[in-house]
Amino acid sequence: MASRITIIGTGYVGLVTGTCFAEVGHQVTCVDNNIDKVKMLQAGGIPIYEPGLEEMVKKNVSEGRLKFTASTSDGVKNSDIIFIAVPTPPQDDGSVDLSFIEKVAREIADAMTEYKIVVDKSTVPVKTGEKVAETIKRYNKGNVDFDVVSNPEFLREGFAVEDLMNPDRVVVGTTSERPVRAMREVYEPFKAPIIITDINSAELIKHAANSFLALKISYINAVSIVCEASGANVEEVATGIGLDDRIGRRFLNAGLGFGGSCFPKDLSAFIKIAEQLGYKFDLLKEVQHINAGQMDRFIKKIEETIWVLKEKKLGVLGLAFKQNTDDVRMSPAIELCQRLVKEGAELRVYDPKAMEKAKDFLPAGAQVTYVDDMNAIGEGCDAIIIATEWPEFKELDLEKARKDLSHPILFDGRNLFDPKRMEELGFIYKSVGR
Repeated sequence: MASRITIIGTGYVGLVTGTCFAEVGHQVTCVDNNIDKVKMLQAGGIPIYEPGLEEMVKKNVSEGRLKFTASTSDGVKNSDIIFIAVPTPPQDDGSVDLSFIEKVAREIADAMTEYKIVVDKSTVPVKTGEKVAETIKRYNKGNVDFDVVSNPEFLREGFAVEDLMNPDRVVVGTTSERPVRAMREVYEPFKAPIIITDINSAELIKHAANSFLALKISYINAVSIVCEASGANVEEVATGIGLDDRIGRRFLNAGLGFGGSCFPKDLSAFIKIAEQLGYKFDLLKEVQHINAGQMDRFIKKIEETIWVLKEKKLGVLGLAFKQNTDDVRMSPAIELCQRLVKEGAELRVYDPKAMEKAKDFLPAGAQVTYVDDMNAIGEGCDAIIIATEWPEFKELDLEKARKDLSHPILFDGRNLFDPKRMEELGFIYKSVGR
């Protein structure tokens, strides 16, 4: 049965969620207060890169299941279920800014004239659902009945369409039985286990899950330090422990550390949430410490190999925080470039999708040159650095790179190449934990 759904917010989460809901037959209205973005979406363009998303947006717009508007009021009136998917940006103390959530809750309350299910899709601290319910009740002049539901997202940027179309679980948090049937109907086409829980538990599940995944990444990065000191290979160690089904191989890839808009923010938020509830979550603070130290160790590796960074020319492959996305928010690759520039290095940089967005954080100029071909990255450079794990970087023309470089040096922050092969090709090759 098709549901009438409104998604408020067309960022990574909102746009992917709304489009995938339309793909399985629901009638979806996506709301955004950025009129230029709405016009772009109405014309079939999208403001982000996500594999498979643009084609799916165009298809569902043309078939009439997906619409875009700048009017929250219209979105509320034309739906039975309203998903809030607006940003919750981090603040300096580790907490998150909930002002966008509060503003949308007030707009929904003002527009409601009949029963609605209001679903919090944004990643929010525990007890936010209670505040959303209080806000709607306070500002709805007609005292219209409603239910608030927590439905956290578990999308990986770069794999978001795949994750939503084939979820490993759906979490629905509610204090009432009334919205359960409707939420089951929304997700029935996706054929995934649906976990019904209370709102507070649902909100904690997202922060607990992301913090645990961040812990896995920092754990293997800590192990990589021991591997380098002992002459072991971190990838072989990761495979050996990852085959234990209690542990699993995913998120056991050593490198520059985690970044992006989710893990750093959610980790800080969970530490802050625990602190406000009276628990000092020192384990997660150490996860942050290890993550920050991984970048320091990598830069030290570069300095130990080429010595002075000032006026050195370095080719950097990768600017997005991970592969298959153009998102550069809190990207380790961008941080690396910024720190190298600060030390006086001159950079040639390339990314398959993220170069335009990267220019806001790493402007082109005397010290930064953007190039259009990954195989031109080493021209005139003293070394090449791999900073993002794009699969195509494995196809780098190594013979050309070796000839282009003044010295055949390659720093692999994502362990894309085999150390023995690189040595056979004549490279000074430095990776992580190997």
